[in-house]
Amino acid sequence: MTLPLLLSVPHAGLRVPEEVADNCLLTPQEIVEDGDEGAAEIYDLSSEVEACLTTDVARAIVDLNRPEGDLRRDGIVKTHTCWEIPVYHDPLSESMVTTLVDRYHRPYHARLSELAQTEGLSIGVDCHTMAVKGPPVGPDPGEERPWICLSNAEGTCPPEWIEALRESFAQQLEGPVTINDPFRGGYCIRRHSGEMPWIQIELSRGPFKTNAEKRQIVLNALRLWCRFLESTPG
Repeated sequence: MTLPLLLSVPHAGLRVPEEVADNCLLTPQEIVEDGDEGAAEIYDLSSEVEACLTTDVARAIVDLNRPEGDLRRDGIVKTHTCWEIPVYHDPLSESMVTTLVDRYHRPYHARLSELAQTEGLSIGVDCHTMAVKGPPVGPDPGEERPWICLSNAEGTCPPEWIEALRESFAQQLEGPVTINDPFRGGYCIRRHSGEMPWIQIELSRGPFKTNAEKRQIVLNALRLWCRFLESTPG
């Protein structure tokens, strides 16, 4: 029986689109380090849930968890990675930025909105991995991060739901599981919370478990959590 969840995995991709490939400075390893390393394996749960969406486009090129109009260095179409490494030989033109947003960002969110209409869904889960310590660009530069951070932007799902998910993860792990610290919830859950409840998971890339083990931990926690959701009125 599949879980009544819509999973979004927006930062698992590694591909540099052909539109900017000749201009991109980043090495393959720098692309990996700017994205959610391990996410493709950890959140490979399409057979376990009602609906799932991901992308092969690298976060360093188009960040699907940023709002349109975010033109910061680490914004929707980046000039620098979260480690402050330049992305391009030459600055992108405004028309190229628009092209990247039109071709990769907007279709992803349009598809999330379509999938939210899937019958039987309870909640959306935006799935990420995070560096062990905060990068220079972030809410916690240089600080040690928890094993798991859950976020609901203090409103994209009921507080008892996120607390139940925290407890579900705490049963699987000995390390810290936090709520809205250091992350409070990104654009994906904020934008789509009007369509259905959403929650964000950030799982540390620390070596406390293998990616295969982390996948099983996530799946076990989601199964426990769905039992709670099924027993909760509304």
